[in-house]
Amino acid sequence: MEVQAIAKNIRIAPSKLRPVLNAVRGKAVEEAIQILNFLPGPNAKQVMRVVQSAAANAEANHMMARPDLWITAIYADLGMSMKRYRAHARGRAGRIVKRSSHITVVVDEKES
Repeated sequence: MEVQAIAKNIRIAPSKLRPVLNAVRGKAVEEAIQILNFLPGPNAKQVMRVVQSAAANAEANHMMARPDLWITAIYADLGMSMKRYRAHARGRAGRIVKRSSHITVVVDEKES
């Protein structure tokens, strides 16, 4: 049975999260946590929190064993965007879009 965890409105653009997600896609949960622990930057820490949450959901709600858990799907979708304006040349306003993400992690037990 697949178990998921979702973190919404993370203030990091999805394009900056995708290389971190590709590093752990298809890995065991324990291995993914080790990889994320040593990746630099705050992006890996946010992804690690969601992976740990999905593993905890599987353990607590569905009595799955943590060593048997694998990441079956992990992706970042575009969340809410904050629109801001900044002064540009000749009295005009330039638009700044601050993007956010929804991170989804799906884990499942490995078939023996």
